[in-house]
Amino acid sequence: MEIDAWVWWLIGAVGLGIPLVLTAMPEFGMLSAGAVSAAVVAALGGGVVAQVLVFAVVSVALIAVVRPIASRQRAGRPQFTSGVDALKGRQALVVERVDAAGGRIKLAGEIWSARTLDSEMAFEAGQQVDVVEIDGATAVVM
Repeated sequence: MEIDAWVWWLIGAVGLGIPLVLTAMPEFGMLSAGAVSAAVVAALGGGVVAQVLVFAVVSVALIAVVRPIASRQRAGRPQFTSGVDALKGRQALVVERVDAAGGRIKLAGEIWSARTLDSEMAFEAGQQVDVVEIDGATAVVM
């Protein structure tokens, strides 16, 4: 029993699809699409040279065009922070005097204990401060 060339190309496409699923590398999907294109050429009666050429051209074209677009999309995603990481860099209102020994601020609608980053600095009630980091349950401000 002889298997047609287009069947071999489809087997190759499935074989290239498996690492795509396992490794999440989109290049395998593009090579798989090239194999499907070669299977179509084989089913239409194209010769071996035409099949290999279509496989190579489609695969390289997809990798050359789709991969840079996908990379730009991935790089352009905003990074979302949550928890205490989301509080860094925000402004807060001093509720009680804040110095190196401590104090209180209103941050994101909640009252937090706070201390200054620089031991020489002090902030009076009503002033705006910037949160530099969160140290346990204490906001470090400047």
